[in-house]
Amino acid sequence: MNPIHIIGGGLAGCEAAWQVARRAVPVILHEMRPERTTEAHQTDRLAELVCSNSFRSDDRETNAVGLLHEELRRADSLILRVADSHQVPAGGALAVDREGFAHAVTDAIGSHPLIRIERGEVAGLPPADWDSVIIATGPLTSPALAQAIRDLTGEDALAFFDAIAPIVHFETIDMDVAWFQSRYDKPGPGGTGKDYINCPLDKAGYDAFVDALLAGDKHKHHDWEKIPYFDGCLPIEVMAARGRETLRHGPMKPVGLTNAHRPGEKPWAVVQLRQDNALGTLYNIVGFQTELRYGIQADVFRKIPGLGQAQFARLGGLHRNTFLNSPKLLDATLRLKALPRLRFAGQITGCEGYVESAGMGLLAGRFAAAERLGEAIVLPPPTTALGAVLGHITAGHLEAHDEPGKRSFQPMNVNFGLFPPMEIVRQPGVRMTSLERGRAKKRAITSRALADLDRWLEAPAAQAAE
Repeated sequence: MNPIHIIGGGLAGCEAAWQVARRAVPVILHEMRPERTTEAHQTDRLAELVCSNSFRSDDRETNAVGLLHEELRRADSLILRVADSHQVPAGGALAVDREGFAHAVTDAIGSHPLIRIERGEVAGLPPADWDSVIIATGPLTSPALAQAIRDLTGEDALAFFDAIAPIVHFETIDMDVAWFQSRYDKPGPGGTGKDYINCPLDKAGYDAFVDALLAGDKHKHHDWEKIPYFDGCLPIEVMAARGRETLRHGPMKPVGLTNAHRPGEKPWAVVQLRQDNALGTLYNIVGFQTELRYGIQADVFRKIPGLGQAQFARLGGLHRNTFLNSPKLLDATLRLKALPRLRFAGQITGCEGYVESAGMGLLAGRFAAAERLGEAIVLPPPTTALGAVLGHITAGHLEAHDEPGKRSFQPMNVNFGLFPPMEIVRQPGVRMTSLERGRAKKRAITSRALADLDRWLEAPAAQAAE
């Protein structure tokens, strides 16, 4: 049987290799270190954690990442198994001894009889006789391979940095303050003329917001992840520093809008939010990419009227990160449409985080193994954490049709905004606070997810996705 080639020995690549091998399919895992190093890695071990040692919350009942932990455990994830066995105290989070973790993953992969590790760079597209390949090279993809992918797929197919605005859960926006409207009521392609949520600021509120932006601490980049600014994606605090009125004449311009709650009153400035996913559960703050530290972003953005109680699916950022325009380029099983012998997994697909990367590695490995064995591929239900992340990558994102040529897909951590929503039936005579309702809804989503995951793991081939 021909082996499946996997490029990249990070979390996604190792998880993919493990999933392929446990189905009795041979694997060749290609890792360029130590022959070619990166600016971030310190060793030649597989699955080296170059940033935090935390896999984040392990709460499977009310936290989406904790739910993903549990799904990976049930799916026999190597990464979660090793993480659990090298856990260090971290409260409700799953954190690991990073050296012990990397040693254990390297040992597990290196000792598996069906996995062969080959050290050296794959400098360009994989050879044509590699008929099944998973590319899991992450944000530090080698320049030669990145350029080959870009040449194959087009200039707008591969980004080399994130320029991310904060993303808000729709249900936490105060629509008694905000309203739906496009500038001058223009519908645009596929729109209705009410395609944005608008949050109005008076002069005092605008000045206070600008002051908070200018006073906020900025994220300090590693040398290897710094990127140059250009006018198309300036951080909002950089724009504010160019002059007090800059934002009013940029992303916060109030023209072409009328406050539905206060007819005849013109706002001094307006913050707009645009729908970010097909479910309509997430909205991004337009033009608000930022380098403010995560610890203060929420406080600053909650100063915007209508966002006082906002909950964020992700915060803003601007940093180096190689990732594909996956909704355009990949099919539902993570294959490259232009060259289906190539699959992608991990951060390069547009997911964020250790466990999300491992999860996409797990799926890519399962899909590739099923394909090699002539079995039907069964997609995880969209109600599961695995399915929700896969859906965001391959189908769930909405493009910004009103900005032709502008790439809008951005990486995302798993969060409940990616799941099909659930409504909680209120019991007669039982009153719940908003916090209690929120926790009840999360428990319902996670309970549904785990039940659907268990059915998926046992699903017969007859349930294959079309």
